[in-house]
Amino acid sequence: MLAPDQDSLKRTPLHDLHVSLGGKMVPFAGYDMPVQYPAGVLKEHLHTRTSAGLFDVSHMGQIALRPKSGKVEDAARALERLVPQDIVAIAPGRQRYAQFTNADGGILDDLMVANFGDHLFLVVNAACKAEDEAHLRAHLSDDCVIDSLADRALVAVQGPKAESALAKFCAEAPAMKFMDAGPHKVAGLDCFVSRSGYTGEDGFEISVPAADAERLAKTLLENPDVLPIGLGARDSLRLEAGLCLYGHDIDTATTPVEAALEWSVQKSRRIGGARAGGFPGAEKILAHFDQGAGRRRVGLRAEGRAPVREGALLFADATSAAPIGTVTSGGFGPSLNAPVAMGYVPTALGALGTSLFAEVRGQRLPLTVAAMPFVKNTYKR
Repeated sequence: MLAPDQDSLKRTPLHDLHVSLGGKMVPFAGYDMPVQYPAGVLKEHLHTRTSAGLFDVSHMGQIALRPKSGKVEDAARALERLVPQDIVAIAPGRQRYAQFTNADGGILDDLMVANFGDHLFLVVNAACKAEDEAHLRAHLSDDCVIDSLADRALVAVQGPKAESALAKFCAEAPAMKFMDAGPHKVAGLDCFVSRSGYTGEDGFEISVPAADAERLAKTLLENPDVLPIGLGARDSLRLEAGLCLYGHDIDTATTPVEAALEWSVQKSRRIGGARAGGFPGAEKILAHFDQGAGRRRVGLRAEGRAPVREGALLFADATSAAPIGTVTSGGFGPSLNAPVAMGYVPTALGALGTSLFAEVRGQRLPLTVAAMPFVKNTYKR
């Protein structure tokens, strides 16, 4: 029954390498992707926290916004019509986290935006990349050439030994700071390198021509400090880091303020700022900044060792019939040796230390609203 679906899945340029390394392949965002390797999710997770892991994220979308005027600030101003972030202020060689928003203030997708000097470089989520590209073409084509970089792969090297692993092949890597981004040679290949990732660890993301992706990955994996890491550990790492997964923790019905992403919206785009508003859903999003939102994404720590999974209903006490929220991501945190989760609750119940309950297999399990990230990040500032 699964064969037709499996045959219809797309493959990244590293597919054959995953199979040769013993990767257990599963469908994800329309791609055949490794969920784990023989070492297993637990060991892959802990290895990334203590050494370095190599992730294939080639399923994600890479897009160049090239200003027709030749001035990158014109591309930045154009993109600000679609996101609530200050894109104009991104200096050459830097990148910023952003969100595409809709007319109701919800999040269409979250993305990274880098200033490469003469154009902007975007990385968007795999499940949304076709819609994101169409969104850009519909709204920015008068100002920008929208160039889908489908001929490029994307890999991430994450963990405390990521710098030393990459430095052997990219001399500039050690000097880069968190969120630096730009073209660099890696092992003699023309790459785009950013000091960023989605694990909470120091690390790098490397955009490489698809034809060279396997050679680069094999070169990096020759280092015994670097192990291949699958989607399972990628998910547990980002959960411990308190990072959102699109379609789960954020979606078209969630504003950046509800999602506790206020930090990503600079003052220049807020009420009283130099370029306040002007993005889809600005009225609602700015009202949330001004008056607060009715609900909020929070971290949750459970007592005991039973994980509280996505979809579990949240309650204010052990006996009330009406749920007050829902878990959007949850699982076991290997670094903490304890379960962790994220979910949405009424803002009045979102204070740190608030006691809540989750319904798991017909039982109410006690939870506490906890600070995120659950594991301290190690970004090189």
